[in-house]
Amino acid sequence: MEAKDRILAGAAELFMRYGCKSVTMDDIARHLAVSKKTIYQFFKDKDEVVSTFASTQFDCEKGCMKGIMETANDAVDELMLISRHMRETFSKINPSLLYDMQKYHLNAWQVYADYKQNFVADHIRSNLRRGMAEGLYREDIDVEILTRLRLEMIQMAFDARVFPPSSFGLLDIQMQTMELFIRGIATQKGLNLLNQYKTTYNTIPQ
Repeated sequence: MEAKDRILAGAAELFMRYGCKSVTMDDIARHLAVSKKTIYQFFKDKDEVVSTFASTQFDCEKGCMKGIMETANDAVDELMLISRHMRETFSKINPSLLYDMQKYHLNAWQVYADYKQNFVADHIRSNLRRGMAEGLYREDIDVEILTRLRLEMIQMAFDARVFPPSSFGLLDIQMQTMELFIRGIATQKGLNLLNQYKTTYNTIPQ
């Protein structure tokens, strides 16, 4: 592995586990058993490490999401596969990570904001239109309103003021809001598929 990639991978492990506020350049150096001087050969400061980490992570997420969209049998299956992916992803993320980015690393936060407002929003719109065309979502839903609503539901799960991490699990919040969203837009045909896929994938709690 290239030295820069190794540094980034090591930093990512720490950021995912502890958030990015509490992790210092000294911590990254100790974790990798290298000197800080080595890290500074590739990154100007911690902010650049965090923003590069964010870019890498969200590029990876884009690839995963595109793969799910291409392989899903239908719109409900697509959301269920995303639920399974979310279960795997959120189980590894410290709930404070996005909050830390927003408060202390604005460049990284902008990377996330662009990802959410562009890629994620486009995916939600595409899924809603697909579901309507397949007869799995109600014909009377407003795609733009529900796209924005779903974006805010995702974001709200990371808001410690609404869901304190000491009382709520990030994964539980995302799973519950995902099911609420699906049930709110699905036709009976869609609900039948939802129950079928829940049994198959076992991704959304009963």
